Amino acid sequence: MEQNVFFLPHEGLKLAELAEFLGADLVNSDHAGVIVRSVAPISRARAGDVCYILSRRSRDELATCEASAVICDKALADLVPQHIPVILSSNPHAAFAMAGGLFYPAALRPVVVSGKSEIAPSAVIDPSAKLEKGVIVEPLAVIGAHAEIGEGTRIGAHSIIGPNVKIGRDCSIAAGASILCALLGNGVIIHNGARIGQDGFGYAPGPRGMIKIVQIGRVIIQDNVEIGANTTIDRGAMDDTVIGEGTKIDNQVQIGHNVQIGRHCAIVAQVGIAGSAKIGNGVQIGGQVGIKGHVTIGDGVQIAAQSGIMTDLAAGGQYGGTPARPLNDYLRDVAQMMSKTRVRGKKPGGEQND
Repeated sequence: MEQNVFFLPHEGLKLAELAEFLGADLVNSDHAGVIVRSVAPISRARAGDVCYILSRRSRDELATCEASAVICDKALADLVPQHIPVILSSNPHAAFAMAGGLFYPAALRPVVVSGKSEIAPSAVIDPSAKLEKGVIVEPLAVIGAHAEIGEGTRIGAHSIIGPNVKIGRDCSIAAGASILCALLGNGVIIHNGARIGQDGFGYAPGPRGMIKIVQIGRVIIQDNVEIGANTTIDRGAMDDTVIGEGTKIDNQVQIGHNVQIGRHCAIVAQVGIAGSAKIGNGVQIGGQVGIKGHVTIGDGVQIAAQSGIMTDLAAGGQYGGTPARPLNDYLRDVAQMMSKTRVRGKKPGGEQND
């Protein structure tokens, strides 16, 4: 890959310093002074790069690897060519993520549009809004009456912060996002185009058509939550929509009114969660999963991509399919279906139909 002008390499760090930062062990102290500047995949790692491996499937790529260091666990260290320094970690994936954040801290937040370090003259800020010191407001952002924004928070260009919204400290609100009827904790990241706090989808059938049900709740987003681009989170109808501490939500996710999501969940792109669903702590939801309203998903549940959740799911389980069922049952059903399909596709004598 050619030089990336968007994220320039780090000025350089000694391997001993990197290992200490990661809480990992540098196998050979003779390599302590080797300088590293960037992260890269094994397939194209060069001098100055750090890469990582998670399985023996990486053996072939390691044969041609030119990285300045490989992060791996003890069981895989023997795969690394002797000329490449090894950093041992019990969790190489997490260590590599930490290294990337160390080398490229700017990439951990939405891209800064204006580069300004103050309030832009074109920003529109209601006189009653309260901004702590160090708040940055980019051009054409709008901040409504009585809004409160904490120290170190950046409000992106063309974003909208509604009346009475409260945003904590060290948050990043990217360009084009809108936040209404919401309370945000500290360290929250909202990516471009996200829509937070618009009214939920609620109607009652009437004699002349659908009658809109008022949505008078809020959205509560706790500390260190990250919300992806173009994701929408509706405010509650009469209760609150809540996103728990440390939860990470991908792009283009729809979260309905009154949904409650626990702490440290991971929700992948194009998931749809209908109103009043309750999701426990540490839940992992694959892409394009649909979750019915008013169901409860227990702590630690893992849901395979494109599953449909129609009923409550017990804590700690793995589920897949539509309707979702225990993952082993789902995989067995898929295998049986594929086996029957192959049988039907064969002609008498074992030849395959066109």
